[in-house]
Amino acid sequence: MLSPKNYQDYPAALRQLYQELDGAPQVFRGERDARPLIGLSANYNASGSCIARAYTESIIQAGGLPVLIPLTTDIEVLRRYAAQIDGLLLSGGDDLLPAYLGEDPIPTLGEVNPERDRSELLLVAEAVRRNVPILGICRGHQLLATAFCGGMYQDIYAQLPNAQGHNPQIPKTLPAHQVCLQGDSVLARVLGLQDGDAIQVNSIHHQAVSRVPKSFRVTALAADGVIEAMEAYPEKSILSVQWHPEQMAYAGDVLQQKLFAHLVSEATLFAQAKAVHRSVIVLDSHVDTPMHFTPDFDLRQRGNTLVDLPKMEEGLVDVSVMVAYLPQRERDDDSLRQATNYAVDKLESIRRLTFAHPDIATVATTVEEIRRAKELGLRVIVPAIENGYAIGKDISNVARFGEMGVCYITLCHNGDNDLCDSARKSKQEHGGLSDLGREVVREMNRQGIMVDVSHAAPTTVRDVLSISTAPIIASHSSARALCDHPRNLTDEDALAIAERGGVVQVCLYAGFICEQEEAASVVMAADHIDHFVRLLGIEHVGIGSDFDGDGELIGCRGSNDLIRLTVELLRRGYTTTQLRLLWGENFLRVMETAKAQSKCQ
Repeated sequence: MLSPKNYQDYPAALRQLYQELDGAPQVFRGERDARPLIGLSANYNASGSCIARAYTESIIQAGGLPVLIPLTTDIEVLRRYAAQIDGLLLSGGDDLLPAYLGEDPIPTLGEVNPERDRSELLLVAEAVRRNVPILGICRGHQLLATAFCGGMYQDIYAQLPNAQGHNPQIPKTLPAHQVCLQGDSVLARVLGLQDGDAIQVNSIHHQAVSRVPKSFRVTALAADGVIEAMEAYPEKSILSVQWHPEQMAYAGDVLQQKLFAHLVSEATLFAQAKAVHRSVIVLDSHVDTPMHFTPDFDLRQRGNTLVDLPKMEEGLVDVSVMVAYLPQRERDDDSLRQATNYAVDKLESIRRLTFAHPDIATVATTVEEIRRAKELGLRVIVPAIENGYAIGKDISNVARFGEMGVCYITLCHNGDNDLCDSARKSKQEHGGLSDLGREVVREMNRQGIMVDVSHAAPTTVRDVLSISTAPIIASHSSARALCDHPRNLTDEDALAIAERGGVVQVCLYAGFICEQEEAASVVMAADHIDHFVRLLGIEHVGIGSDFDGDGELIGCRGSNDLIRLTVELLRRGYTTTQLRLLWGENFLRVMETAKAQSKCQ
């Protein structure tokens, strides 16, 4: 069908059309060069879902592939769209239903479309959970404010004194009024401008954002104080404007076209990040989720924990190493027995809650099982123990935990135990490892359980390295050179771990990333990764979030957000090969080596 040899039988107009198609150069694109798929929220009229051509053409000119997302309130359909698109453009349109603002309508409220409001709010929620880059325009700007509990004017002319005309009778392809950029913003950098610069825009609206939501900031204002732009960086890749850039961009305005180029650029990186996550094993080496398990906890239910199966799916995370965490308590015989029983209970809970959903998740205890699960599309939970306090003084517990599938044991937590000295709350009673601790390390080697030195004092780290026959790990530790915290590793200790074949997994706990915890972000976490990669080599670095144990950063607040770290690393030039090592293969190498060496003992 449609072969050139048959064209002579076609009507002239059809033949000419197909010959034009055949004559157009065919571009063969690699995965990293492919145009990103940009979803556009649809307007709605009597004929159904529709969109102005200026939106689609602006996306095409910027290098994206636009796809219209029709109006629907089917959550599963919207969820599938959010999973497939690489970027989202929220278009203009009707007023928003005041109920979503917690308000009653005022007399001058315009026409609303409750079905569209519901559809787009659901779409935004799903897209944000998956970290899809978003550009909001006019109503889309207002929709974002509504979605994140910001404030809105239902009608600026009724509610904002001295409001200027925001619907001038000037062709929308021409500039109509000024907006002034505010602060050092992504918007200013995208436009190639700076704080205080003014640009010419064109608008058509009577509603406006009155208060930006938490995590957003104002980046442009009109002369009457109307918030003309806001952004959520570095929390999310979201930028929105009150004006209509698409008509001016379609007419050839280079400055306005930069907004669409930015969306396409962010979407391209996000598409690459998704491709990486789908092709490599993405492993988070330390999460404390089991400490939040309750009798009715369900891993399949999206809940308040930072890690669950829906969040792993949204972030395309394959493996979470879930630890049975034990805070350091008293060390008398009864307390030690309770600690061991508590660890056993948590390990059994990990298996029970995971095996409750065999269609989507499994427990793995070997590298081979992890790889097989990845091939089958299953999320993987790997059990571990945080704090050798669980062992007590009974070395046989090491083998017992090994039989339960524990892949590593963190020797201590905050405070010394019977095995070793801790990096914090320590009296340095052992000067590193105790005699029992030395025996435990040797037994862990025999059982093929990795020795984890996160939380351990420097003296403990050095003692472990002097006696362990297998490479060791720091399951969740960051760089002391960048953040002077006693829980972080010095360059000297990190090098010693790497020189013996081990791996340092960068922790995403704010206080270990930046001394000003409130400022710690996913960008700074990438700085720690960069530091260790330069110092140790890419083969000795990984990521252990510490989610649900206080690990959380601006821009990375759960398993679904780990893909934002991949985006940041791609932005810095990391390759798929490097990310494959960083995201899992380095940890798996040490895990496999520990198992292999145990068979030789």
